[in-house]
Amino acid sequence: AGLRPSAEIMAERIVVGMSGGVDSSVAAALLVEQGHEVVGVTLRVWPGREPEEGGTRVGSCCAPEAAHDAREVARRLGIPYYLLNSEREFDGTVVEPFALEYRAGRTPVPCVVCNQKVKFGSLLHRARAWEAAAVATGHYARITRDEPTGRMLLWRGRDERKDQSDFLWPLTQEQLAAARFPVGDMTKDAVRDRARALGLITADTPESQEICFIPDDDYRGFLRLRSPDAFRPGPIVDGQGTVLGRHQGLPNYTVGQRRGLGLSGGRPLYVTALDADRNTGVVGPAEETEADRLWAEQVNLISIERLDGPVQVTARIRHNHVPAAATVLPGPAGDDGRQRVEVRFATPQRAISPGQSVVFYQGDLVVGGGVIARTSRGG
Repeated sequence: AGLRPSAEIMAERIVVGMSGGVDSSVAAALLVEQGHEVVGVTLRVWPGREPEEGGTRVGSCCAPEAAHDAREVARRLGIPYYLLNSEREFDGTVVEPFALEYRAGRTPVPCVVCNQKVKFGSLLHRARAWEAAAVATGHYARITRDEPTGRMLLWRGRDERKDQSDFLWPLTQEQLAAARFPVGDMTKDAVRDRARALGLITADTPESQEICFIPDDDYRGFLRLRSPDAFRPGPIVDGQGTVLGRHQGLPNYTVGQRRGLGLSGGRPLYVTALDADRNTGVVGPAEETEADRLWAEQVNLISIERLDGPVQVTARIRHNHVPAAATVLPGPAGDDGRQRVEVRFATPQRAISPGQSVVFYQGDLVVGGGVIARTSRGG
């Protein structure tokens, strides 16, 4: 396959999570090229479904063809390959919390939980049982070690368009020390070029943007089957509590949404909050979707051990959000014993959604992150 071992890197046994895409395929190829003992693994986290006429399609990394492509890449690279059934674990660890968060009026990020508890949780545990030193994935992110402090540092991927560091903020120091991101220093175009040069079947695999376990990318339809009682109709009110209409279940809506509200108030109205306790959607004008403060829980700090005072950062509140200037201030510990923080933005930000991640950066360095718990407007 055109791979040559390199003597510059100490050889390790490394388990590579292979999704059937080009990024993880090239990650495996690079590790083989460097002389590591590579083991390819695909986690079947949701029942594979063969396409049926009029049927649904599971996300690409769970489809039967994904495992087929990963196996073909492993054969091309000359490495052992295993398909592991992780359906039950994934359902309890990722899917059920995903549904519960929507029932609570929050907007979760399942990929964050999967990285923390599955790929660098249970898979890493299994890899160590196989006497492997690390788990590698195709994430566009980078890891270094700060020699003076000994801390592992997480950085954005070199390709700003594909950076995935915001999905990795919960990783602990122990997890980061055992994580490898071989394509983190590459651009997506360079990754595809390398795959073509190596003759990998995944070289031109289309990008996958959907949630892997959601059929046809229809998360509302999925939730309606999973948690039908979450779709109880209820009132839609304005900021003063005046009833303007009815909603058909809070999971149908997200903060900042304008379309599909079924309101005719003569002015544009947006979802500003979802009150699960009262089963109420709150709407208002565009300016009421903005907030200049948020409070985050489940905070994990990476570049520093703890937060003792204000720290200047840029903060990202969703994957496609341009990080905005902010100050992070320490707060009291939460019920889980982990530190909570307050984030004050230099300018108001639109549609900050509880349940989403907020990730803190200093340049390309990931300071840490947390889960957005609540927001406020007007300083």
